[in-house]
Amino acid sequence: MTTINFDDDNFFSHFGEIVGDAMGERLENSPYFIGMMSGTSLDGMDAVLCQFYDTGEIEVLDSVSVAFPDDLRMALFALTMPNGANEFIHANNLAFESELDLYGWASVFYAEFASGVVKTLLNQAQFSPSDINAIGCHGQTVRHRPHWHFSLQLLDPNVLAERTGITVVSDFRRRDMAVGGQGAPLVPAFHQAIFSREFTREPIGAVLNLGGIANLTILSEPVLGFDTGVANLLIDAWCERHTGERFDKNGTWASTGEVIEPLLAQFLTHPFFSQSIPKSTGREAFNMAWLDHELEMFSREFTQVALSSADVQATLTEMVAVSIANHLQAFDVVKTLVVCGGGALNGHLISRLKANLADWHVKNSENFGVLPTLVESMAFAWLARQTIIGETGNLPAVTGANKAVVLGTVCFA
Repeated sequence: MTTINFDDDNFFSHFGEIVGDAMGERLENSPYFIGMMSGTSLDGMDAVLCQFYDTGEIEVLDSVSVAFPDDLRMALFALTMPNGANEFIHANNLAFESELDLYGWASVFYAEFASGVVKTLLNQAQFSPSDINAIGCHGQTVRHRPHWHFSLQLLDPNVLAERTGITVVSDFRRRDMAVGGQGAPLVPAFHQAIFSREFTREPIGAVLNLGGIANLTILSEPVLGFDTGVANLLIDAWCERHTGERFDKNGTWASTGEVIEPLLAQFLTHPFFSQSIPKSTGREAFNMAWLDHELEMFSREFTQVALSSADVQATLTEMVAVSIANHLQAFDVVKTLVVCGGGALNGHLISRLKANLADWHVKNSENFGVLPTLVESMAFAWLARQTIIGETGNLPAVTGANKAVVLGTVCFA
């Protein structure tokens, strides 16, 4: 029998070499990773199958986007709101006894759903689980509290790994938070990797992701990144409340309304907009309860102004564009902005962004060979690969961490 001396100073370095060699062999055998993402808009899950090349380039081989089942979507929405879970349980007369019961059930349900999405992607791409190195699955953020040093992403990676037979990398935010960071945003490191001049052959000053929340990556030295505030989250929610549609396709409804300037000015007094970087936010700060309160305050002060639902939609859209422009104008970089995320497909929002950034060239990421709706999913395939090869995935200048670290936890298949 071989005796292992854990007190030997060489043990851990030798162990690291063994693990590193195993990871390297695994990576060499399979350059394929799956990235999965569901954002604050809660519309569904995107998944991409990516091939990574030694040159640093990434190719998306296939992708799928699947809407959440209504019961999972409603449960996730309830969990994202303070006290929302208990209200949801009581309103629907569910058997759960507490918020933790709902959280645990939804973690498994989310993982089962994600497993189905992976199988759909593999069947569509004609790949088998053994072809895939790892899945990078962010999970659903249900609470992000950087000032209390925690962020919760709902997912049971054990279920996902077991159902798919593929290693899963998840829980990307908390390691960054353990070293003093906010755990967000995480995509700037990926933006730096794929939008560098080496691959675009054109200088880019910034990358804007328009998801439920908007975040900017400033391609300076060092690279900076931060959330600018709300993006699709309130636009979608207001649209669903008043039209029954889950999003304002192409911003058509917003374009029929008029921006209410004093209401816009009131919206922009939200303290997050003037907060210094690094900063990140979520549904905790921008939600329908906040919007309803703001509208009630406005109506009390401006009794003569009639608030039509279309005018509110136009004003919300303008708030997104103005808040982004205000943040971006503070940086002296190349004035080319690449836009990605679901909001890149909102023609009215993009037109308002261009109007507020008249001296900038605003371009869709598709101009650089990357579909805007796939960028975040690609980011988590990239982050999973970083974890598997033992490379850091955070940028301290972005998150506020005191050092760069390897992100994520691994659940081996």
